[in-house]
Amino acid sequence: MRAVSGGEVAGILVAVFWAILVSFLAVALVRLAQTLRATTKLVADVTDQAVPLLADASAAVRSAQTQIDRVDAIASDVQEVTSNASALSTTVASTFGGPLVKVAAFGYGVRRALTGRKADVPAREPGRTVILGRTVPAARRKNRGK
Repeated sequence: MRAVSGGEVAGILVAVFWAILVSFLAVALVRLAQTLRATTKLVADVTDQAVPLLADASAAVRSAQTQIDRVDAIASDVQEVTSNASALSTTVASTFGGPLVKVAAFGYGVRRALTGRKADVPAREPGRTVILGRTVPAARRKNRGK
């Protein structure tokens, strides 16, 4: 048997170290490849599910836009009707308001004049009687007379 020199032992150690390092790198690369395959499958599954969802969302947005356009048209029609009603109200108030006030004032004046004529006729006054410098109400006067 021959003796192993220091240089040979160092070479064997370096070879073993390199073999272990290559083994660790191979295991790491295998696991990285598995992770990349799993990630690729996950991305494909998400894409398969996301495409129909995006199509549904797009359809919903288009439908909402159609409804908003309809509501906008209705709101503009309501605004037009409101302005027309306001103009009609102003026209009716200016057309009939003045004459109606005059008719009401005339009716009030006639009623006042007719009630004034009745007031000219002397009515029996419930009045008060003065006794010794004091005023006695009519209710008390009736009791005194008896």
